[in-house]
Amino acid sequence: MTTPHSSFSNSFVLQRALLKPLGAVMLALCATVCATQSHAADLPVLKVGDQSLQTRGILEASGQLKDLPYKIEWFNFPAAQPLGEALNAGAVDVGGLGDAPLVFALAAGARARAVAATRSNPLDLAIVVGAHSPLNDAASLKGKRIATTRGSIGHYLALAALKKAGVPVSDVTFVFLAPADAKAALASGSVDAWSVWDPYTALGEARDHDRIIANGVGLSEGLSYQVATERAIADKRVQLADFLRRVAIGQRWALSHPDEVAAMQSKVTGLPTDVLKTVYQRGQVHPVAIDDSVVAAQQRTADTYEAANVIRAHLDVRTSFDRSFPLP
Repeated sequence: MTTPHSSFSNSFVLQRALLKPLGAVMLALCATVCATQSHAADLPVLKVGDQSLQTRGILEASGQLKDLPYKIEWFNFPAAQPLGEALNAGAVDVGGLGDAPLVFALAAGARARAVAATRSNPLDLAIVVGAHSPLNDAASLKGKRIATTRGSIGHYLALAALKKAGVPVSDVTFVFLAPADAKAALASGSVDAWSVWDPYTALGEARDHDRIIANGVGLSEGLSYQVATERAIADKRVQLADFLRRVAIGQRWALSHPDEVAAMQSKVTGLPTDVLKTVYQRGQVHPVAIDDSVVAAQQRTADTYEAANVIRAHLDVRTSFDRSFPLP
């Protein structure tokens, strides 16, 4: 016959038997979580600057952010100028800049070098006007006000387009604004044209029926770079090399998967999927090796800025490249 005492005793033993493995499991789980958190905390950090989350969107969509042996801290910028300033200040380790913004950043004293390059079809680089504007080409910009971001690829395009059309720079008024402010100025009529790049170009065409009166074909080299600080090149070389490899793989993948990239980019940025699909389809961004032709093209860009007094001194771009990161 079982007594209340023996019943209590058996129940206590049973609970101890059940709790013992449960406690072991909890301890093991805690150890795993703590070890994971400790491991994550111990991972080196690469600080990456991005523009309109374009690099991150490609890496996310192509699966290149999986199994990173380091941690990425993302810093998003609306245009190249503030990203260049962040590189100059050492606030980011690496970031994407167009050829003209790289010249502008280097002229400002940035201790950074181009470590990877891409070419694109510069259809995405354009001078746009409102839907009902009477302007129809670069020559018609004489006497007009052109919005752009100082030192940007838009600034470069405007200078090159005016030169080709035979319009002296002194015959136009540049209004230097961030993209959001430039768009508002164009919409309100405070400026006559806006020299800009995708995704802003595509968004303006789709949403506001802006018209392109000139694009970068035949005027822009179509070059962009991943630019790293000299400190990052020295101190985070392993992480930087891995990141550049993943970016190149992602860019090649994106060429044949515009729908997937646009869908992922839309989730990240909130921009319409159809607009982003236009961006990727017409840009055709693809990685290229940093060779003598790339360096020569970059020198032409620097010389154009020098001739227009955007930069005050001659810049020899050869020292602004690091060719030690091979193209995968």
